[in-house]
Amino acid sequence: MSEPLRLGIAGLGTVGVGVVKIVRKHAALLEARAGRPVTISAVSARSRGKDRGVSISDFAWEDDPVTLAKRDDVDVFVELMGGENGPAKAATEAALAAGKDVVTANKALLAHHGQALAIQAEAAGRSIRYEAAVAGGIPVIKSLLEGLAGNQISRVMGVMNGTCNYILTRMESAGLTYDQAFAEADGLGYLEADPQLDVGGIDAGHKLSILSAIAFGTQVDFDAVELEGIGAITIEDIRAAADMDYKIKLLGVAQMTGRGLEQRMSPCLVPDSSPLGQLQGGTNMVVLEGDSVGQIVLRGAGAGEGPTASAVMGDIVDIARGIRLPVFGQPATGLRNVPAARAAVPAPYYLRIQLQDKPGALAKIARVLGESGISIDRMRQYGHEDTTAPVLIVTHKTTRSALEQALAGFRETGVVEGEPVAIRIEAV
Repeated sequence: MSEPLRLGIAGLGTVGVGVVKIVRKHAALLEARAGRPVTISAVSARSRGKDRGVSISDFAWEDDPVTLAKRDDVDVFVELMGGENGPAKAATEAALAAGKDVVTANKALLAHHGQALAIQAEAAGRSIRYEAAVAGGIPVIKSLLEGLAGNQISRVMGVMNGTCNYILTRMESAGLTYDQAFAEADGLGYLEADPQLDVGGIDAGHKLSILSAIAFGTQVDFDAVELEGIGAITIEDIRAAADMDYKIKLLGVAQMTGRGLEQRMSPCLVPDSSPLGQLQGGTNMVVLEGDSVGQIVLRGAGAGEGPTASAVMGDIVDIARGIRLPVFGQPATGLRNVPAARAAVPAPYYLRIQLQDKPGALAKIARVLGESGISIDRMRQYGHEDTTAPVLIVTHKTTRSALEQALAGFRETGVVEGEPVAIRIEAV
């Protein structure tokens, strides 16, 4: 019998417990598929005595994950602690220095330190696998690294945060305000300890930066991701979008342009008949576009014990099989450092303007759009609210710079109340 692949698991939260369960439940299946047994040697977590619903008495215990990472009876260090720095980073670096392979679900770690860790791993002849870091159980990393290796990728796009999708779909289906849907998601335990990681787009932005690096052969650059959360989306926007056959999604988009790499995570309108428009609840969806394959759509559970642990185990089995790939698909030393392009690709936009009920007010808005080089595709005006009336405009394709010029011009007309809302309409 071949020697077992021995795991050291740091972090026994939801995902870590899920990995323990799979190793125990499917021991024979894993051995058959991997060609060798997969076992757990040792574990580490914040509390040894916590009831996790699964016994860990068979495994050695380490209080310090760095010590765990260096153990002689550990072949693969499984990092499930989370956090971009601190113990997760220190233990991952220690594992690589000690000649271990690493499997992680830590999107923040890779988004902020992926390039340096990839260089360290590849110099040591080791692997870092991280399928679980992006979109839970959806095999999007493997698709980009392996299945689509023969394609030049033109665009990566998707809904990558289930909490935000849950909030937006509940606003639509139940007529909830943002605050009401947020409170509901919080009560169900969907939000991170710092909710801004979810609703501010940070969590999804981490994921997008990782996918961009693989898709376009670039260094991970989370700082270049344009981030805009969903906190400004109102029930009025949800209803108006639906009235014009659109849905609002927190959408990540990455594409290489003549000016550089465009990466943005922001609310967008998508056609309600599209796969992204039909996506409900906490489900994730990633759309990949390649020159040979065309467009493929990957949909599934983006979080949770089973789906995320499944992704971790997929990486572990690949390592057991002896499959070794550069961390981001190409040698880390050859990944390009490209300039960031800010929303360079033209697109139509949805505008919501609270317009004063004055003669000539609408003409002033139309004039500002025309002077900015923006033409109107559709326009609707709804019922008056005291002395103002909401006006909805869908523009033809325009650039972000032209749009910002128009928004600045609106403020100078003297007929606009509050701040106009501008949401990009993404072609899918």
